[in-house]
Amino acid sequence: MLQVRVGQHCAAGRQPANQDFCGARLPLGALLEDKGVAVALADGISSSGVSRLASQAAVSGFLEDYYCTPDAWSAKRSAERVLAATNSWLFAQTQQGAGRWDKDHGWVCTFSALVIRSRTAHLFHVGDSRVWQRQGGTLEQLTTDHRVHAGGGRSYLGRALGVSGQVEIDYRSLPVAEGDTFVLTTDGVHEHLRPRAITQALDAHSHDLDRAAEAIARAAAAAGRADNLTVQIVRVERLPPPRRRAPAE
Repeated sequence: MLQVRVGQHCAAGRQPANQDFCGARLPLGALLEDKGVAVALADGISSSGVSRLASQAAVSGFLEDYYCTPDAWSAKRSAERVLAATNSWLFAQTQQGAGRWDKDHGWVCTFSALVIRSRTAHLFHVGDSRVWQRQGGTLEQLTTDHRVHAGGGRSYLGRALGVSGQVEIDYRSLPVAEGDTFVLTTDGVHEHLRPRAITQALDAHSHDLDRAAEAIARAAAAAGRADNLTVQIVRVERLPPPRRRAPAE
C-alpha cells in the first residue's frame, strides 16, 4: 500500500483574517488503492469579504467529492470533473452577490492540489499558489503562476476559481519515488522566501512535518510583508509495487 506523511500549517500571519484554507485526506484500504491520497490548498482574494468562504468551499468540496467519483475514472478525469463543478458553484455565488458587478468582491480563490495514486503524482492548479517537488537536495517549482503584470509593479490574477463559468485548470502528472517530498505554498510564503530556506526547514524538522511547515511559514513572515501563510508538505514513505496492468492513473 501507498504510505505518505503529511504536515500542514495555515495561519493569518499579521493579517486580521485568514483567507487561506487547506486540507488533506489519507484514506485506508480499497479507497487508498483506488483513489490515492489528496492534499489541497486555496487562497481567497484579499479584496473580497467572502474570500475565506470561497477557499474553504474549494478545498473541502474537492477533498469530499473527488473520493465520490467512480473508481473506474482516472485521477485526472475525477479531479477535473470535480473542479469544474466547484468552479460553477463558486461562480454562481459570485453572480448572486456583490461580485456580479465587481469580481474583486466575488467568491474567487486560487487552488492547488496534489493527488498521489499508486506510483504517480497528479497536480491540479489555477492561480498563484505553488506546488514544489524535492528530490535529493533540489527543490523544483512544478506549477506556473497565473499572474498578469500590468506595469508599475502592479499585477493581478490571470486565472482563478469563481471568476467565470469556465476555468482552465493546469494538469501535470509525474512518477514518484520513495523519499520524494512535495511542498504546497500560498503566495504569502513563497513571495518572500527563497527555495533554500524551504529545504533548510525540511532538513531541520525531517521527523516532524507539521513543525517543518510551521518553520517555513514563520521564516516567510519574518522575511516579508503581512500576509496569510499556508504550507503543506507530503513525503512519500512507501510505494506499492508496480502492477502488470496498471489502472488508469
